[in-house]
Amino acid sequence: MVFILKGKAQELSIDADIRPRLEYLNGFGNLIPDNVDAGTFVQQRSRLKFAYKEEKFAAYLSVQDVSIWGDTPQIAAADNNNSFSVAQAWIDFKLGKGWSTKLGRQALSYDDQRIFGGLDWAMQGRFHDAALLKYTKEGFKLDIGLAFNQNGISTQTTLFDPNNGGNARAVFDYKGMIYAWLHKDWEKFSGSLLIANNSYQNLEGQVPVDGNVNRQTFGTHLVAKPAKGLSIMANIYGQTGEFTEDIDLSAYNALLELTYKPGKTLFGIGFETLSGDENGGTDGEIKSFFPIFGTNHKFNGYMDYFYVGNHANNIGLNDFYAKTVIKTGEKSSLLIKAHYFSGAESLGDNIDDYLGTEVDLVFTQKLLAFATLKIGYSHMFASDSMEILKGVTDPASTQNWGWAMLVVKPNFLKWSPKP
Repeated sequence: MVFILKGKAQELSIDADIRPRLEYLNGFGNLIPDNVDAGTFVQQRSRLKFAYKEEKFAAYLSVQDVSIWGDTPQIAAADNNNSFSVAQAWIDFKLGKGWSTKLGRQALSYDDQRIFGGLDWAMQGRFHDAALLKYTKEGFKLDIGLAFNQNGISTQTTLFDPNNGGNARAVFDYKGMIYAWLHKDWEKFSGSLLIANNSYQNLEGQVPVDGNVNRQTFGTHLVAKPAKGLSIMANIYGQTGEFTEDIDLSAYNALLELTYKPGKTLFGIGFETLSGDENGGTDGEIKSFFPIFGTNHKFNGYMDYFYVGNHANNIGLNDFYAKTVIKTGEKSSLLIKAHYFSGAESLGDNIDDYLGTEVDLVFTQKLLAFATLKIGYSHMFASDSMEILKGVTDPASTQNWGWAMLVVKPNFLKWSPKP
């Protein structure tokens, strides 16, 4: 069915994203102490998406409920868990000659999602309230983004609280942001340049005070495909600015990955380093890199021991890894990935830099055109140094995590122009 208004075709679609995920946690995110029971739960995202577009305008609205099975009593009059939210709500005006502007709550995802990512693994995802100016032409793309955040209607006495009332999340809850992303595609090469400035409310201890500090993240993402089946990817990023009024920031991140797919099986090796700090800012400078808004679950092991709401202002990380993706059937595959972790800086005298080895397995089976089953298992072989880093003196002998997730994305309704 097609709606025509003043000769212009309009498209409307309604889609869903429903994904229940069963998880068994026995050392996920941190070492589990000995004699502590593992955790088991089912979490579900139920997201409804509305999209509308015409020649010069588009709009998108996504609402979601993210909850644990059983956390709301069956006959409760209301859901008291605040699990319902607006995931995205934006409007997009086409300005002509390749220019457009996108305003509202939206996911910001660029390149391999190391610095900006939609964080789709987390049931709630990640969004920004922002205004974008976009340009695209013949393989070239430019995005300029601007964001300004308040706790509510501002008065002279209202200060933005980056710690959310005591819940310290100062890396993510910024006061303001301006960034530019440039990308260009060639036949066998692509490159991106990212420059972002984030301002944060000043703090005295955990209390917001007048004034802001600014931190810059900048760098490049490069991909070369010199031969059939061969791909080389590299990231180089730096961070500068002020961590607080009295502490400067100077950090870096670099990644190099080589993948080769001669047939149906993919092979890959890589190395990533994120700078760290032995002193934690006591010498007036933070040297620990933090991937500010990335999909960090994608990197450094699926058990999320590093940079997923943790490991900030720490000793950094060196991650050597190898992976293979094996096609196990017409609609199924198996990912096998191993990581060798060590600290970029020392934990102390006579302490080994080696932190541990993680092995990740993920089996993916396409069930329907809109439904996919994923099953994963990860095992952490932690060293004594990991125990010191994580502050767990008597960890269990087995540190593992298992999960199974069904991702269902049906289209309920679609109006589009006739061919």
